[in-house]
Amino acid sequence: MMKVKLFFAAYLSFFMLISCSSRNPDSIKAGNENLVQYIKPLIGTNNDGNVFPGPSFPHGMVQLSPDTDKRSWETASGYEYADTTLYGFSMQHLSGTGIPDLGDFLILPTKGRPKSGKTTPFSHVEEKAEAGYYSVNLEEYNIKAELAASPRAGILRFTFPKSDSSNIMIDLGHVLQWRIVWSHVRVEDKSLVTGYHLVNGWARERRLFFAARFSKPYDSFAIIKNSKRVFYNTRRFTSKYEAFGRNLQFVAGYKTNKDEVILVKIGISAVSAANALMNLDTEIPDWDFDKVVLKNRAAWEKEMHRMQVKGPEDVKETFYTALYHSLLTPTIYDDVDGAYRGEDKNIHHAENFQPYAIFSLWDTYRALHPLYTLIDQKRDVDMINSMLALYDQSVDKLLPIWSLNNTETWCMIGYHAVSVIADACLKGLKGFDYQRAYKAVKTTAMNPDYDSVKEYARIGYVPFDHENESVSKTLEYAYDDYCIARMANKLGKKDDYKYFMKRAASYKNIFDPSTNLMRGRDSHGNFRTPFYPHKYIADMNKRDITEGTNWQYTWYVPHDVNGLIKLMKGRAAFNKMLDEFFNYSGKKGKVEEGSEDIGGRFGEYWHGNEPCHHVAYLYDYAGKPWKTQRLIKMIMTSQYGNKPNSLCGNDDCGQMSAWYLFNCMGFYPIAPSSNIYVVGTPCVEKVTVKLAEKRKLIIQAENFSKKNMYIQSMTVNGREWNKPFIPYEEIKNGGEIVYVMGPEPNKQWGVGTN
Repeated sequence: MMKVKLFFAAYLSFFMLISCSSRNPDSIKAGNENLVQYIKPLIGTNNDGNVFPGPSFPHGMVQLSPDTDKRSWETASGYEYADTTLYGFSMQHLSGTGIPDLGDFLILPTKGRPKSGKTTPFSHVEEKAEAGYYSVNLEEYNIKAELAASPRAGILRFTFPKSDSSNIMIDLGHVLQWRIVWSHVRVEDKSLVTGYHLVNGWARERRLFFAARFSKPYDSFAIIKNSKRVFYNTRRFTSKYEAFGRNLQFVAGYKTNKDEVILVKIGISAVSAANALMNLDTEIPDWDFDKVVLKNRAAWEKEMHRMQVKGPEDVKETFYTALYHSLLTPTIYDDVDGAYRGEDKNIHHAENFQPYAIFSLWDTYRALHPLYTLIDQKRDVDMINSMLALYDQSVDKLLPIWSLNNTETWCMIGYHAVSVIADACLKGLKGFDYQRAYKAVKTTAMNPDYDSVKEYARIGYVPFDHENESVSKTLEYAYDDYCIARMANKLGKKDDYKYFMKRAASYKNIFDPSTNLMRGRDSHGNFRTPFYPHKYIADMNKRDITEGTNWQYTWYVPHDVNGLIKLMKGRAAFNKMLDEFFNYSGKKGKVEEGSEDIGGRFGEYWHGNEPCHHVAYLYDYAGKPWKTQRLIKMIMTSQYGNKPNSLCGNDDCGQMSAWYLFNCMGFYPIAPSSNIYVVGTPCVEKVTVKLAEKRKLIIQAENFSKKNMYIQSMTVNGREWNKPFIPYEEIKNGGEIVYVMGPEPNKQWGVGTN
């Protein structure tokens, strides 16, 4: 481990770089620009983005952030920009999910008697959110709160007014939405407190431990249990130094002078309080708050240089914040000694990989993990090894579906870990055992107990009278099976290749030629009637579609678009259906029950949810690539930006942001594992991407402007390129893509067969 002196020298150099850098991009030499200045963590905190504004390390276990709401389902990250009060600051948060959880160990400085569950006013005028730093003034108490974070710990700096009743409360009874099953707090000495809680929430039986050090010994302290102070009571075996229960708070009391600063630093661990203390003392060994901020900013600065964009300040803020959001999740999940709690609830030690947690795979297989295969292959491989460890620990022998802190939530559908694993295998990423991974992939896809997979394999579709969301499950299983087939073929497993390719064609079995739509069928082969193809059905037990409509999911055949075109009787009919999809006006702005958090709507296209994310590219397959170009430009300019309300739907652990980053480059992987990128239109003037082994991919758009949205011509590595598809092989070693742009469609470019 690098010594503190060396770290301090690095921080000093970085601080000088920040101090000397101008905010005018033109005045900064190439390669030396301070990029963290463009990260704006408040982007996406208003309405449905569900991201948090507080500091976190890249993929850090700690997300130290304010909680403005702990009861609303719509505020899954704990913070909503429109709120005017906050509960305090807690240690862990989800980034952009549609379901709330975490919000562990709330810390709140107060004057007077603190009360669990009480909120205090704040104003955005006195709030600052930057990469690695958050601060706000608590108006009611006139206390300034500042937050910083290391990977597994956080540090809070409170500036108090003169008072005889200043307090700092740690509330073990606070979490977002769910219920504390049990907790324990222990006062170790006059400046150290430890404890844990067990939460039964979205992630069931979630254990988290903490250790908190105070920079100033408390003048007094108290443990509160169910709103009453705990005293010695030998009959009930309670102690003023220790307590157990479901609703515990620790309060440190102080007499403070005007502008007196008291710091609290807290480490967390899923293993033990001792490990939480070890994490804390290893990562934040002293009380230098500013040093923690600078270390965090230096880490983010390094990450931002993975992708560099040319453009005005508002574009840079949107771009680098999207990259920031793409690098928050999944999160590391081991302690500094390599110990972590597995899916089997036992303690494991990672060998030769970094354990990660929080796999929102129904979302992130689409763009986030494919982005990692370009910009951070080492992390993607570690995440795959983490998934394989979860498979080994799973009693069901399943790869993760939606794993939250190594607890399977069974949320969403499909088995999309296979897409991530197969994509990495087919791209040749090194660092995981392909044969071991294939066994996990195949075993998962053959599990007879998982969501009617057995019936799907036998009859070629999921029947709606036996399983809900049957259409979506059939379509997503078919795509996943395509990924398995591709991996099997690479590994020389020819029989498996044929078997899974047959399953990959299962989408054909639920296609209704009378409507040109995918439609639910029962176990006897009958299509569902009555049929409401544009209706969003909120009741999960009565719907065939996952978070969408039949019109939206009909297009979910990303691995065989040409097969779908054939089912629809050719390109002309396919294009007509696409036009009808994007121009549909039947709902006239109506938002149906259950879809309130899905924005970005035009026609039947809803950009705020993942099932639509690939549809605009389908014109490329049907000889109308200029329509894809127009749509992508419209989505990028209308659904993203640099304001708190600039995300039209849940960011979903980085998927929405990764979609944006791909489309800045002008292409998108609609079917990961195919090793094909589908061309949209470049939405910035220039992007430089750092690939593995110091290779670079440079993407440039000549004649770039807001009006010049149409590709006139294109070269890939110096060769004329007249097709809207780019194989991974063309860019994996770096190179250059040059688009020549214009204000009118070039209807001759990219219209050939694919």
